[in-house]
Amino acid sequence: MQTPYYLIDKSRLLPNMEKIAWLRERSGAKALLALKCFATWSVFDMMSDYMDGTTSSSLFEVKLGREKFPGETHAYSVAWAPHEIDEVLANSDKVIFNTAQQLGRLEEVSRGHTRGLRVNPGVSTSGFDLADPARPFSRLGEHAPEDIEPVAELISGFMFHNNCENASFERFDEMLGQIEARFGPLIRRMSWISLGGGIHFTGEGYPLDRLAERLKRFAGENGVQVYLEPGEAAITNSTTLEVTVLDTLFNGKNLAIVDSSIEAHMLDLLIYRESAKMAESGDREWMVCGKSCLAGDIFGEFRFPQDLRPGDRLSIQDAAGYTMVKKNWFNGVQMPAIAIRELDGTERLVRGFTYEDFAAALS
Repeated sequence: MQTPYYLIDKSRLLPNMEKIAWLRERSGAKALLALKCFATWSVFDMMSDYMDGTTSSSLFEVKLGREKFPGETHAYSVAWAPHEIDEVLANSDKVIFNTAQQLGRLEEVSRGHTRGLRVNPGVSTSGFDLADPARPFSRLGEHAPEDIEPVAELISGFMFHNNCENASFERFDEMLGQIEARFGPLIRRMSWISLGGGIHFTGEGYPLDRLAERLKRFAGENGVQVYLEPGEAAITNSTTLEVTVLDTLFNGKNLAIVDSSIEAHMLDLLIYRESAKMAESGDREWMVCGKSCLAGDIFGEFRFPQDLRPGDRLSIQDAAGYTMVKKNWFNGVQMPAIAIRELDGTERLVRGFTYEDFAAALS
């Protein structure tokens, strides 16, 4: 296939799914795919065998989850617009409001629907202020029990989302304890609690058994159904971005320009100033650069067994999360196609993008 393209490898996706299924069975928690991270529905048939449904951040994600992923559809948004709430309710099993005020404004129209409220516990694991839901002056959820109490009878559940790339069970356990201490009386009035995403429990060496026990204990002591919302945890290390070297030059360092762009195709790496990942190693140092006009369009510096040349193929690792959902047409750079490697090793193209797609996105 012509590069660039994202290659989703089901044999690398499967271990994540199996860990999720194991955790569901041992803990009693349900798992919802966070579409804000990964919404490539061509593999939803496989993922839905291991997960309970989807959770959203917008009306379009709600509709995609209902249409493409069997199971429950949870509808959350930082702010629902009045003109879209009817469609949200028609396409969801649960609707979650960000504030008590918004719940109050939409109480009548949503009456009879299963409703929840986002709660911000004021603690998180984010190392980036940009992504920290508990940052000062955060707009993400209600902070104070006294502000939740007046609307508690209107809802049946809470969503807490305060983990972010958290690979530490100890830190998760500590924060959950803080949540119980502060919001326990309110939690015990609910029937379900979502603990959100950002828990990196499919990572190598994570103590799944301890997590399962903690979730089961939390559910039992509070009398609630627990939900998790894995995004990265569901698809980590499952996908590569396949690219080709177009040109090379030397300007104090060896530079290779590929037929892709970090700004257009792996935007989060640029936002958080992180390097891409490459599986190769060696003693030849090269900086891999994107082809857009942005001076900082750089995937990172890597070592290869030999010098790079035009025509060489490279596989950029861990390219599933927050990539396909954020890809864009900056500079009119060719948008990567999407391909799947089946469990038997065969590869198939599921979607390509053309000039017509580029023109249709504009006006």
